[in-house]
Amino acid sequence: MKHVLGHFASGITVVAALDPTGRPVGLAVQSFASLSLDPPLVLLCVAKTSTSWPGVRAAGRFGISILAEDQREVCAALGRSGPDKFAGVHWTTTEDGAVHVDGALATLDCAVHAVHEAGDHLLATARVLALDAREDGTPLLYFRSDYATGVFT
Repeated sequence: MKHVLGHFASGITVVAALDPTGRPVGLAVQSFASLSLDPPLVLLCVAKTSTSWPGVRAAGRFGISILAEDQREVCAALGRSGPDKFAGVHWTTTEDGAVHVDGALATLDCAVHAVHEAGDHLLATARVLALDAREDGTPLLYFRSDYATGVFT
């Protein structure tokens, strides 16, 4: 299943918030999609074994950064396990605690809407509260178990 579904190219996002001490907590998420325009909702899938998701969920308010093709190192940092994933990653935060990765193609400020168990993952829906996008750049993609880039005009 993993091999066949690897033929579906997807973008990569970083989902992040501030923990109670004001430090960023987050993870790289490949399974992300638009869900609804009215109300504005997105969905993401997170492994039940994630040690970062509980911190993001507890914050309630979080940011989603859609990564650009030159942000492989950011993806690698946020995709690993460990306490200091944001070492060397440049980020900013909103007044409400949404964390955005600098240089991302687009950012969304979200609030947890619902979380459902789905096999070995959690399917989380989030209400979009604010969003922004830059007009240049191309996305960092994941395809056949590796990074990929596309040419877009």
